[in-house]
Amino acid sequence: MGFCDFSLSCCLRVLEAVFSGLALLIPMFRGSMKNPFGIWCEFVWTFGLVVAVVIFLLEKFLFDKIVETIVLKHSWADLACGLSLHASFMLLSASIIYCFVFVCGDIACVGDVFCAIFSIVALVCYAVDAVMAKLKCPSGYLSSLRGLLRFGQALLACILLATVADYFMGVESHYKPPAMVWCTVVYVVCFPVSVLIILIHIIKLLGGLLCFALDKLEVIFNIIAVALYVSAAIIWPIYAYRNYSTGPAHRNRIHDRRFHDLNTVTVLTYVNLGLYVADLVLSLIS
Repeated sequence: MGFCDFSLSCCLRVLEAVFSGLALLIPMFRGSMKNPFGIWCEFVWTFGLVVAVVIFLLEKFLFDKIVETIVLKHSWADLACGLSLHASFMLLSASIIYCFVFVCGDIACVGDVFCAIFSIVALVCYAVDAVMAKLKCPSGYLSSLRGLLRFGQALLACILLATVADYFMGVESHYKPPAMVWCTVVYVVCFPVSVLIILIHIIKLLGGLLCFALDKLEVIFNIIAVALYVSAAIIWPIYAYRNYSTGPAHRNRIHDRRFHDLNTVTVLTYVNLGLYVADLVLSLIS
């Protein structure tokens, strides 16, 4: 990478940082966020701000070559492209969630409306940056299909955990059957392993610490993850909806947040199961 003066990529980095920071700033003025979805959105905006600033500074002062030589397994272009792609997907999730959960038609929601607009603008900037970087066809893990699948698994796990936490908030202990707790354990266990595999793929030092082939580790983990998610895909709908129907009466389920949480967890469990199956097939044929 050359010196970052006023190129389009450089301007996009600045815009990404500015609008991610503005989206983060508005809810921070209201105090600590307690809603799990709000916490996830704040994390995403922080991630978008940090990624834009770090990449901008490293390219500005030409440290990207040093990082590529010493730290990375693959090229800096792959890392920058992969982070832009991943930040785009994260901002897409945060923008959708924030619009559905926090934005309303009352005058009191004006700040939330601006927050959602800033998040969407940051998403557009990251998406344009990601497309521009991807068109240069960088070689490496983060910008490849396997890398996107692995990141998608981790991203959906985060949203699943936020949704489960929102469902269980304020719920009595007898509405938390062990079967639903088991599903939560599945999401928790698979998430850090997916993140660790991503880090091993991109960082030289972590790859050197392995005493066996990474591809074999991925096959074993994918088989275990598929088995765990199959159990969650079967157990969650059965116990969650049965537990919901036997709980207090709900006159209007359309406006019941817990019912939406149940639906979201059910759908995302099946989607993430599909990602793990696809990753398992690719790991077996590669």
